[in-house]
Amino acid sequence: MPLTTPHQIEQHIARIMAFYHPRCIDPQAGFHHYLTDDGHLYNRHHRHLVSSAGYVILYARYAMQTGDPEYLGWARHGLKFLEESHYQTRTQGYAWTLDNGKPDDTTQHCYGLASVMLAYATALKAGIAEARAGLDRVHALQTRRFFEPHRQLYAAEADDQWQLTGYRGQSANLRSCEALIGAFDATGDAAFLERALNIARTLWHKLAPMGDGWLWEHYDRDWHPDFDYHRDQPDDLFRPWGFQIGHQTTWARLMVMLSRHCPRETWLIPTAKRLFIEAVEKGWDSRYGGLVYGVDFNRQFLNRDKVYWVQAESLAAAALLGDLTGEARYWRRYDKIANYCWQHMIDHEHGAWYRILTPDNRRYSREKSPAPKTDCQTLGACCDILPIMRRQHGERQAASSA
Repeated sequence: MPLTTPHQIEQHIARIMAFYHPRCIDPQAGFHHYLTDDGHLYNRHHRHLVSSAGYVILYARYAMQTGDPEYLGWARHGLKFLEESHYQTRTQGYAWTLDNGKPDDTTQHCYGLASVMLAYATALKAGIAEARAGLDRVHALQTRRFFEPHRQLYAAEADDQWQLTGYRGQSANLRSCEALIGAFDATGDAAFLERALNIARTLWHKLAPMGDGWLWEHYDRDWHPDFDYHRDQPDDLFRPWGFQIGHQTTWARLMVMLSRHCPRETWLIPTAKRLFIEAVEKGWDSRYGGLVYGVDFNRQFLNRDKVYWVQAESLAAAALLGDLTGEARYWRRYDKIANYCWQHMIDHEHGAWYRILTPDNRRYSREKSPAPKTDCQTLGACCDILPIMRRQHGERQAASSA
């Protein structure tokens, strides 16, 4: 079975990194963001904030995995690019995209700040002590510009003058919750954990009931569900219409992580278990395999494409729940997703994962890693799964020798 032994997962982590390193490095400007299946660079000048942050996460996590200080050095290289190129002193914010080093899109996105915050948190946990100052600075900026205390949630976007738009979304809050958990793990500062928990509690206690137990994507400024927003765009990159399967399973993963630190929040694990099982059952393509991107109100397939991060997040959630509960049903789903990924999503020739496949698992193009993809989610999922597999492997060895 693929991705079930520590050795397999260690090898796969190394193969993911080998696709990017060192070809993704731009010594003068962070990292290259546009790679074909075989690693050819097809755009050397464009940068995306989520990719720039993602490369820091990729290198920092690999440094933690291997203990190799070279990768910490490249994580620092990525942080420097965030601070010196994406950060704009005129607007006191981060450019969403850059072209030839100049701001191309200066819209301020909460999702982007959360990604930068997660980059600093991961770098700090990996041993880059100076990342703490950046973590606190970005957290303060995100709080000042986007956090709405009366809602205990973040707004989604603003113009370059920091005027908020009326759009609200769960995606920015999911990414922020993940970043806050990462910040707590790196610092031990309970304030990060408290806010992460409040976000999860607000979304799942107040808003999920309006989606019959699942979390809708889009809301107005008063956090009423906007069921018409992007109704004609179920395949939008950042804001598709419909329920996103990958967001439901990612929330299941985050709830397990929160429960480790908040054992008194007894609602977290039952919600995570229910949500994961429902999302995987409704999102699984029984004909071609894999989890689809989106479903409609009735949980019927809406966007049948197979997207890399949906599979990776779901794989990690299955392992975390299987490890926590000891229930075979999570490991059965882990095996199904892992088999699918091994057969279709993973590039065994060149390394890393394909970004998106057709419903019947064909590639749309040779573009493996266009911005904002960096495989930080696939490598991160494997790094989360690895200690579970190591422990289980050790327990099996101990049992067999007893």
